[in-house]
Amino acid sequence: MARLLFALPAVLFALSPAPADNWPLWRGPKNDGHSAEKGLPDEWTETKNVVWKVKLPGPGSSTPCVWGDKLFLTAVDGADLSLLCVGTDGQEKWKKAVGKGNKAARNDEGNSASASCSTDGERVYALVGDGHLVAYDLNGTEKWAVDLQAKYGKFEIQFGAHWSPVLHKGRLYVTPLHRSFKSVVCFDAATGKELWKAERKTDSPPRVESPDVYASPFVWENGDKAALIVHGDDYCTAHSLKDGAELWRVTELNPKANYNNHWRAVSSPLVTPNLIVVPSCKNGVTVGIDPNTAKGEIGPGATASGELWRAARGTPDVPCPILVDGTVFVWRENSNLLAWDAKTGKQTGELKLTNERHRASPVFADGKLILVGRDGNMATVKAKAEPELIAKMKLPDTFTASPAVSGGRIYLRGWTHLWAIGTK
Repeated sequence: MARLLFALPAVLFALSPAPADNWPLWRGPKNDGHSAEKGLPDEWTETKNVVWKVKLPGPGSSTPCVWGDKLFLTAVDGADLSLLCVGTDGQEKWKKAVGKGNKAARNDEGNSASASCSTDGERVYALVGDGHLVAYDLNGTEKWAVDLQAKYGKFEIQFGAHWSPVLHKGRLYVTPLHRSFKSVVCFDAATGKELWKAERKTDSPPRVESPDVYASPFVWENGDKAALIVHGDDYCTAHSLKDGAELWRVTELNPKANYNNHWRAVSSPLVTPNLIVVPSCKNGVTVGIDPNTAKGEIGPGATASGELWRAARGTPDVPCPILVDGTVFVWRENSNLLAWDAKTGKQTGELKLTNERHRASPVFADGKLILVGRDGNMATVKAKAEPELIAKMKLPDTFTASPAVSGGRIYLRGWTHLWAIGTK
């Protein structure tokens, strides 16, 4: 009997579900689009493997962040811009108006609820299109708020503010880059106090589209080394976390010899310990960087300063690249999924899915890529050098946010509903 009682806790522990992997940032626990969750379904429909769906107050493109039993996202809510908390039980826990007004982007492309939230398990941080950067505790109590337009000047950007704040070790980094503001800002996550503001130099001509930056920043880490990666306005730059000083920059993303006045950064870089993949736009270049050796100005062929490869065509225009087992997957906005060798940038495969527009970034979980199309067409794909389709399906909603994965579920944020996908 004593042996049985001693063994019982171990048996119960083995039968209990594994702790949920939080999804604290829009690209996941490691900011690379990966989740360690298992047991996710390969396919779903409106009537299959939908655990629940919650009606949202209005549209938005913000990817949910997840901590424990709570999800956080923003939405257009009538005249307000609201921060919502939804439980993993499918019930709304609280909703707070954090901003006012909405700016539609290119009719149906986006709006003022486009930036994704971040959380550290104590507070949730959100930025909405009117410039309000806010922090709430997980029970819905406001902790601080900063009006970025009041502090740094009116946003001058064609299609609105889409920059997701990045949270790292008690600091919140924001890159509100547009035609009249060209600095990177660091805030204390606990208080909202500005810790530093660093100018980000650029030589883009005045009155062109390049200063309109829609990409979001990332923190690169490898051991005790770290840097803030900022993309847009013709360059990708790395900055010291201490004071924002520039460490290196990738050049010729918008080639000077054939300059495009309508170049603008929407797709954010892929950031991993030993590889950073820098996209551009309009079927332009994509650059593979070794962040451990990068220094100075990194131009075409400058391998001594960190450039590994430069693909001349095929860049993703909106979705972020993702790296799986030595292959970089580039999901172009026309739904072509390209596979490139991570060491050389050479294409190894291609998979055509649909002819629709795509805005969400791929996620890798449970051995498969999860691809969410704007019109509701979705797919799961084997992440191989020559990618293979697992399943295709469709949900009746519009999707511009990327998937979030936590607790054995895939959370899909549509314009009308938040969907929880999982095995019932």
